[in-house]
Amino acid sequence: MPDEKNELSTEKTQNGSTAMVVEEPSDSAAAHGGAVEDTGSDPATRPEQAGGAQVSAGDGTVSRAEFEQLKAERDQLLDRLARLQAEFENARKRAERERTEFRDYATGSVVEQFLPVLDNFTLALKSTGSAEQLRSGVELIVKQMDEILRQMQVAPVATVGELFDPRLHEAIGTVERDDLPDQHVAEEVRRGYKLRERLLRPAMVRVASNPKQRNE
Repeated sequence: MPDEKNELSTEKTQNGSTAMVVEEPSDSAAAHGGAVEDTGSDPATRPEQAGGAQVSAGDGTVSRAEFEQLKAERDQLLDRLARLQAEFENARKRAERERTEFRDYATGSVVEQFLPVLDNFTLALKSTGSAEQLRSGVELIVKQMDEILRQMQVAPVATVGELFDPRLHEAIGTVERDDLPDQHVAEEVRRGYKLRERLLRPAMVRVASNPKQRNE
């Protein structure tokens, strides 16, 4: 038996079939406060039809599946960042180790070339020959050292007779000389050296002061 508050009617659908429709009286609709709102008719408003429960995300909402996907992507990015930081730290340590090894290798190569010079100085100190023989031995050692420096492209700074150059020479005094042009190097006190075009240390010199040229 149909409910006396509801009326049964039949309607034809768009495909031609007959469907049973329950019509609710107007007083029943008024009892509910007016028209009845069908909240389940829109699938987008039903969480279970929109991919599961919804999660608040800032100024909007995302589904649980979208939230889990975003979380997984975030974890992957954090893991990648941690790996990149570890790789960078390893590369920095490796570069520092290589620089240290190269510096040690370069230092060892230089020291190895000067070891024979040190041996000759040791033999000279143990020598019991005359002063002249000792001087001749030291001169040979100096020549040996100069040859090693030349092979390393280290050359002495030109001094005596050259125009004083504050970039290459360090003046520690002047001497009156009328046989040299004024402001030219008269004496070399300590030899200076250059590595190719780089100055390793300046030459300590005394500069000529020519009174004849100053008076002219």
